[in-house]
Amino acid sequence: MKTNKVKRNIVLGILFFLPVAFLLMLYPAKHNYEPLNVVNEKVSDIENFTSDGADSLRLKEQITVLGFLGKTPLKNSIAALNLKELVYDKFKGFKNFQIVIVVPEGTEDEIGALKKEINTYEDLKFWHYAFGTEGEIKMLYNSLRSNGNLEDDLSTKNVFIIDKDLNQRGRIDGRDERQIEAEKPAFSVYEYNTIEVAEIKNMMSDDVRILFTEYRQKRQGKFDDSNTRREKEIKQSHE
Repeated sequence: MKTNKVKRNIVLGILFFLPVAFLLMLYPAKHNYEPLNVVNEKVSDIENFTSDGADSLRLKEQITVLGFLGKTPLKNSIAALNLKELVYDKFKGFKNFQIVIVVPEGTEDEIGALKKEINTYEDLKFWHYAFGTEGEIKMLYNSLRSNGNLEDDLSTKNVFIIDKDLNQRGRIDGRDERQIEAEKPAFSVYEYNTIEVAEIKNMMSDDVRILFTEYRQKRQGKFDDSNTRREKEIKQSHE
């Protein structure tokens, strides 16, 4: 009887400690992730834009998802809803996080209607609208790295990730593991398509999470800046 009890305790001990050992083996790997690449530097700030709130808006010292809804923002309500449900709702509790939607002056009434459409159950206090002139909006967009241009109505379906130092973040190589294994051509990710739900839900959400992890590790003194690829590497890859 004692032998059977000993065997049973050994088996139970193994079953308990194997998962723990596996997790301990994985734990160091959590810190060996690839930081989110800096794909562009010196993005223009928005101090000269008018805010929909009492406080002035800025990108500096914030982690920002930046979008452009144009002269008829209600026509782009699907993009706004996707952004709200798939990004804002996920990260709204994180420190220094904000979503800034840039629109032309004169769209205040449409923005009011858009707020009623997407602010269904809550006040989106980390979601802001910035009103600017056509020239200011174009200047801001031109300070970003993008694969396309603004539409004639000053809108784009794409959004951008801006870090606290006014660097634009993305991926120098946007391929996933399957694409790399298949030796597909490399491509860079500078922006994220708000109409493509999978792109926002998976790629962009993951990239925002990685950026928050980077800042958390910097605060804890665990982040190695030598792993971050800078603008020089981007320029070389496109020469």
